[in-house]
Amino acid sequence: MAQFSVNAQRFDPYKNFKFRVKWDGRYVAGISKVSGLKRTTEVVEHREGGDPSSARKSPGRTKYEAISFDRGVTHDADFEAWANKVWAFGAGLGAEASLKDFRKDLIIEVYNEAGQLALAYKVYRCWVSEYQALPDLDANANAVAIQHIKVENEGWERDVSVPEPAEQSLS
Repeated sequence: MAQFSVNAQRFDPYKNFKFRVKWDGRYVAGISKVSGLKRTTEVVEHREGGDPSSARKSPGRTKYEAISFDRGVTHDADFEAWANKVWAFGAGLGAEASLKDFRKDLIIEVYNEAGQLALAYKVYRCWVSEYQALPDLDANANAVAIQHIKVENEGWERDVSVPEPAEQSLS
């Protein structure tokens, strides 16, 4: 069983605005938003004939929700290249999908306010199920153009090898 250290000095929970995403061994540039990690286990109800009129419950199949990533549109083609491994328009019969390498494992890292790595989650066997290359364009708007991918996955776990950071005092 994993042992977690306890920082008796830390009172505040970690913030949600310091994070990085890594795949293919490198950090992906410009990601501004990551949806939450969520899993759901179905409930299987059952009872035996001699049981009271209430049902027993046990865990059933577990599903992992898709994860969405947003970032500003730039010349970096990481989102598009990965999405094209699942379906490349006009690639020709039999070459539309890259069955060998369309899945990736990725890591989502969370940092404390001082920029120290605090938490990391490994996400397994991911592939792009939705890709938005450009948002709605509006000449009257004043906003950053955001591209989006939705990634299916087959599970995730906390990386327990990441220790709790030793927070420093400035005084």
